[in-house]
Parts: sequence; C-alpha cells; structure tokens
Amino acid sequence: GAVECRRGEQRNIKGKTEMKELDWEYIDALMPRRAAESSKNDYGRILCVCGSAGYTGAAFFAAQGAVRMGSGVVTLAVPERAWSVLAVKLSEPVVRPLPCTEDGLFSVRALPRLLELAEHADALLIGCGLGRSDEVTEVVCTLLCEAACPIVLDADGIFALAQHKDILHRTAKPLVMTPHAGEFARLSGKKQIQPEELRAFAQENRCTVLYKAHRTLIAAPDGRLFRNHTGNPGMAKGGSGDTLAGMLVSLIGQGLAPEDAACAAAWLHGAAGDSAANRYGEYGMTPTDLLACLPGVTRRYNTREW
Repeated sequence: GAVECRRGEQRNIKGKTEMKELDWEYIDALMPRRAAESSKNDYGRILCVCGSAGYTGAAFFAAQGAVRMGSGVVTLAVPERAWSVLAVKLSEPVVRPLPCTEDGLFSVRALPRLLELAEHADALLIGCGLGRSDEVTEVVCTLLCEAACPIVLDADGIFALAQHKDILHRTAKPLVMTPHAGEFARLSGKKQIQPEELRAFAQENRCTVLYKAHRTLIAAPDGRLFRNHTGNPGMAKGGSGDTLAGMLVSLIGQGLAPEDAACAAAWLHGAAGDSAANRYGEYGMTPTDLLACLPGVTRRYNTREW
C-alpha cells in the first residue's frame, strides 16, 4: 500500500527504500555558500552544447539558467548559423560559433573544437534545441564517450543516446539525464513508468535520472529516489525545461554531486516557477519570468544581507 512520508524523510518498508520527499530544509543543506575571497573560477566553468538555426530559444534559456544559478563562466557553443541571433541576445555567456550543416545543425566538423572546449569545462550540457540528424547523433555520442567532465543530457541529446544505449555502459563519467515521459519511454522501451522502474534504470545504467512530470522524480545510481513538490501548470511552456537543464549543469559545475544537483535544481526551478505564477498568473507567466524570479528564490543563500 501507499506509504506516507514527511518531506525530507526516507523510510525502509520490507527491505525496499521508499521515496525521499524534498523540502526546503533538505535543499538548504545541499546548497553551498559563496566564500568572501573568491573569483569566477571558483564557481564552475560550464559548456553548453545547444541550439540550432531553428531552435535558438532553447540554447538561450539553457545558458541563462546556468548564469542565473550562479556559474562563474558559461560558454555556449552553437552552430554558426545560430550565432548571430544568440550573440545579440546573450550578454553574460560567451557564445562560440561552430561548423554546421546546410540546415543549421551541428556538423561533425565541430567535434575537434567541442572536445577542446570540453577540456576546460567543469560540467557539460548537451541537447537543448540541437535538432536531429545523423551528424548530431555522432556529435552527441562522441562527446559522451570522450569528454572527461560530468555531463547533463537533455532533449535531443537524449534522442541521440536512445539510438546508442550501449554508450551508457562504456562511459565512466557522471551522467544526468532529464527526460520527460516520451523521452524516457524511448530510452527504456516502456510506456508506463513506475518509480521502481526509474530506480532500476538509474542503477543498471549508473546514471542519475531527473524525470520531468507533475511531481518530478530523481533517481540516483545508488538506488535512492526523490520526489519534488514545487512547480505549477504555468511552467508547461517551451523553454522551462531548458532553463532547468542550465540550472542543473550549473550546480554540478559548482561542485554538487549529480543527484544532489538534480534535487536542488528541480526544487529551486519549481520554487521560481511558483513565484512567477504568484506574480503573473499561470496563464501569463513565461520562462523569462521564471528566470527573473530565480534570484529571489536563491537570495536566501547570500553570505549575509548587504
């Protein structure tokens, strides 16, 4: 039967570990405080491999999510046909144009430069707005195999991996995937997803899975399972998931363990969405509003009141 747990509590029932319900107390314990003596190099160098000529918005929200979550340096690598749009829209991230195909997707010719950029990154985000092609799949799979830093895989990055799932057993680096129901069904081959199946997938494939749903679930490779309670229907708009992916890779780059970063990102993302809904309403709020509300949510982690 159902097991009622207080938030932040985890129970063992008949040898089975139940879900930990996230709350502010749990998230507060995860979030690092910034040192008085510090520089941008102390807060993570993030590389986002995102975007295409037709999907510049996804790359924008991913990069801004990383910036707003506190990353020291954010580099956004995009196909060169998307560069002019994003270079104008983004002030804080460094936007790098890389070789692309005629339809504005990443070309395999971009791989040497991408691997070079990844060597200097503390965490790597792949997928938001990439589009789908054989060359994109090769780019994604090569980065998964050869990049040394932790990786967050989202959206079209997950689509590419689903065609080559054997890579999950050949990569030793920490990996976090952020699928919605359809993407996880493609990965697992199962249409109806139960929490125990999510847990089993994360354990078998030695990865962390942030499963985006009404109540987001996070499955860790050690078998732990978490459930998030923040968020609202106003967040069901294009760009919200990209913002979450950027926040998640930012926290990993700042030193949080992948499963801890997934829990904190999910909770803070939902809390910022709730703040936006209270201010603008669920119908009118946008992912841009969510980004604007995020600093109000993370202000509690100031070193002191200024």
